[in-house]
Amino acid sequence: MRSFGHDPDTIRAGFYRGVMRLLTSCLALLVLITSCASTGGDDPGDLPVTDADHFAWVLAALDRPAVVNVWASWCVPCRSEAPLLRAAHEQFGDQISFIGVDVQDDQSSARAFVAEFGLSFPNYFDRVRSVPARLGGIGVPITYFVDSSGQVVDVHQGIIDEATLALGIDELLSR
Repeated sequence: MRSFGHDPDTIRAGFYRGVMRLLTSCLALLVLITSCASTGGDDPGDLPVTDADHFAWVLAALDRPAVVNVWASWCVPCRSEAPLLRAAHEQFGDQISFIGVDVQDDQSSARAFVAEFGLSFPNYFDRVRSVPARLGGIGVPITYFVDSSGQVVDVHQGIIDEATLALGIDELLSR
């Protein structure tokens, strides 16, 4: 028959081992809960998610003309034209709204693209391309010129150069 002694050192060591196991388990559970918690896109750095219906509302709410650029972080031509769009926004942003729509991408890459190119104008996230599907156009980049009533007046497929962007902006400002 086994005898259990009441040695204080043995009792204390067993107690501390139990407490340590409990604390380790609690810490592991806390780490698991916080790492699995989904923010559902509420991360302050995430681009607002949009779809065709929401974006139609965005365009209808405009109080001035807009240049809407559809881009993706993995698109080499999009990366080439981003500095041009940033410069145009800096020059004409008080007269024309500039709006970006990231498609077929992930939030992390989208945030990195916006940060890399210093795009301070609103950018939306449309993983499934519903916005360009509704507005017309395939591929990326696509630039839409939108009048103050929210109607698309011109579409440029592919990389936009400075002259084409300037002509589109002039046309919007002359309306």
